[in-house]
Amino acid sequence: MKKLKIVTIGGGSSYTPELIDGFIKRYAELPVSDYYLLDIEEGREKLEIVGKLAKRMVEKAGIPMTIHLTLDREEALKDADFVTTQLRVGFLDARINDEKIPLKYGVLGQETTGPGGFMKAQRTIPVLLDICRDMEKYCPNAWLINFTNPAGIVTEAIARHSSIKSLGICSGANSMLMDIAKAYDVEKSQVYARIMGLNHLIFADRIYIDGADVTDDFIEKLAQGSATNALKNIPDIGFSARFAKALHMYPISYLKYFFLTREMVDAALADQKTKGTRGEQTREIERKLFELYQDETLTGKPKELEQRGGAWYSDTACSIISAIYNDKKEIHVVNTTNRGATGDLPDHVTLETNAVIDRQGAHPLAYGPLPVKIRGLIQSVKAYEELTVEAAITGDYDTALLALTINPLVTSANVAEQILNEYLEVNQRYLPQYFKNAKEQQ
Repeated sequence: MKKLKIVTIGGGSSYTPELIDGFIKRYAELPVSDYYLLDIEEGREKLEIVGKLAKRMVEKAGIPMTIHLTLDREEALKDADFVTTQLRVGFLDARINDEKIPLKYGVLGQETTGPGGFMKAQRTIPVLLDICRDMEKYCPNAWLINFTNPAGIVTEAIARHSSIKSLGICSGANSMLMDIAKAYDVEKSQVYARIMGLNHLIFADRIYIDGADVTDDFIEKLAQGSATNALKNIPDIGFSARFAKALHMYPISYLKYFFLTREMVDAALADQKTKGTRGEQTREIERKLFELYQDETLTGKPKELEQRGGAWYSDTACSIISAIYNDKKEIHVVNTTNRGATGDLPDHVTLETNAVIDRQGAHPLAYGPLPVKIRGLIQSVKAYEELTVEAAITGDYDTALLALTINPLVTSANVAEQILNEYLEVNQRYLPQYFKNAKEQQ
């Protein structure tokens, strides 16, 4: 069996122990001989802390996997089989700005949905495309598995502007399946949900347990509160029973931002005054995690990692990598190109849906026309995503302004312009494409 070289870019992330745990558990089917954790100079300290924990985990597992720590991208990428990305351009300080600036104008501050997702994409897409260019040089046959948010937008940029084979993944769908399994006291493997939408904007319209359709019953459980769709990083505000029954679909928690916008903005404003934005809360969670990671007696991922939103992260990533490597033809929920899954979106855009995963990648399952009750929202957000990718590539101010304005969570073009101006001011060092354009136009 061929030995595997896997690279994680952003190896100093607090999420990395999740991945190490996932690869250890699957070593029999994913024989990773060399695992490279790559980071940048500013992330060196965290890389070394995470790397030492990773080595302890592998040693305890007793498997012949060598953990390499490096700041050298060429060394890491050379002849890699799989490359995973979990980077944050600008670190948590940039995320906190992404959250706080919109809240000044009564607009949602969140790192993937609304203006926060837009700004994160502007910083991230150029960096990931630069990584793709290096992959084309050093490991042109490798798969890029992207976890970096906003995952759907980033995946679309890679699909449209790089020749590298790539998939975008998110643990959100996996969390939904786990919640369904919990509601029926069964294993996740017994659950199937038909899912369609965009990253952090997915709906399940059919739910099965061991092949039996339980959709109506599960919706009733949602309405009555005996089943949940609560993610740890999203305020626990529920839908009314009447709305849950009217929608008659299982929405990911992020859809609260669209269907309960006022309540979610109020919650974010209240949190900012008391416990800080989610980015500020995450900074404290990370501080505690890295204290734990430095404990030389720690040889596994700590329970506290779930507070970071890391639950089911490794399960999602490693299962999909294994499905590609082992040509499993399993069904997973991934971010991939539409290619006819629904005629209500262009074929070339990225969506998040069920797909058969094999050695060739993802083959999305046909969903057909989108139900009218969700079609308009999905199409509107997809238009925003397409403009967001274009803005990140071109650095064109007007395209960026249009992207923000048509996002359903932004209340007016004037507000969009104010938010954009503040974003550009605090992110100058991360946005050379914008400031190069500005100089050329002077």
